Amino acid sequence: MNQKIAASAAAAALLAGLLSGCTPASEPSSQPAQSASPAPTETAAEKPYEGTTLNVMLAYGGAEASFDAFTEKTGIKVEYVEISTGKALAQLQAENGNTTADIWFGGGVDSYIAATDLGYLEQYVSPEAENINPAYSDKDGYWTGLALVPAGFLVNNDVLAERNLEAPKTWEDLAKPEYKGEIIMASPAISGTQYAILNGTIQAYGEEKGWEVWRGINENVDFYAQGGGEPGPKCAAGEFGIAVLAMTGGTFAMEDEFPVTALYPEDMIPWTPAPIAIFKSSENKEAAKVFVDYMLSKEGQDALREADARIMARSDVEIPAEIGNVDTSKLIEQDVRLFGSQREDLLAKWDALAGDKESN
Repeated sequence: MNQKIAASAAAAALLAGLLSGCTPASEPSSQPAQSASPAPTETAAEKPYEGTTLNVMLAYGGAEASFDAFTEKTGIKVEYVEISTGKALAQLQAENGNTTADIWFGGGVDSYIAATDLGYLEQYVSPEAENINPAYSDKDGYWTGLALVPAGFLVNNDVLAERNLEAPKTWEDLAKPEYKGEIIMASPAISGTQYAILNGTIQAYGEEKGWEVWRGINENVDFYAQGGGEPGPKCAAGEFGIAVLAMTGGTFAMEDEFPVTALYPEDMIPWTPAPIAIFKSSENKEAAKVFVDYMLSKEGQDALREADARIMARSDVEIPAEIGNVDTSKLIEQDVRLFGSQREDLLAKWDALAGDKESN
């Protein structure tokens, strides 16, 4: 049974262990479990890493619901701590890449590209990668796309009606002065999805117009959330009229509980691959490869889509109805590699634009 670190104190302790490189005393050996019998049983042969525990840094909402199926199939247990990729990267840099985590799962690809350049990730090309568009993965196998995460808007219908506002239809609409104080979004320095939105739209618009649009949007934002999971709930609670966020099954599910509507932009849809990678410092690399293979397989992709509806990386997995009527022709034609090479420059410009709104 997967073990979620539910209590905040426990989560903090686990995260500290993952990022400090201090191996917990209870961490299982990365070697295959030994059979009590001199001859390996059929079960042991099928599950050579049974009893191993993999530690996962998770930035993929809902993915944990798919871990039980993996454990049942392989006997490998999964423990995880939820942390945005921006925060994870910053802490990995502080520890020079030393972590007892085995797997990095989901989040923004820009952080994976940076971690690759810093030498924090293990090179591994899964045999299942041949079923995935090369544009969604690192060409050298340091990370592989699990799913595509499109971005869009969540609007609170009651708030907009109260203020006599129409819902935005395009990214340029967000810069209209009537939306001042009504927009909530995460900081692109913290949220991989928000960074993908920023980079993707600037690639699409071009530098001059792109930054002009974002200057207008910035005028309508009072402060930036410190994680991609904040804007949706704040909008649903009526604190804001509009949230900019990842469009997942969880986003659309809010429509059943709150007076909100999830909307894809009519002009362009920014997106990012949600990757998976193995940390170079992992002491359980072989078991980690089994995990990666499973999550990229048809079986694993189906389980992951069931856990949280997204556009999966494999073309043989249908787009789930739970994420609405997404027009994939509106996905921005972007170079994902620029997410890494442009990150430092783009975030420096963003910091100058946002100023102290980042620290609230």
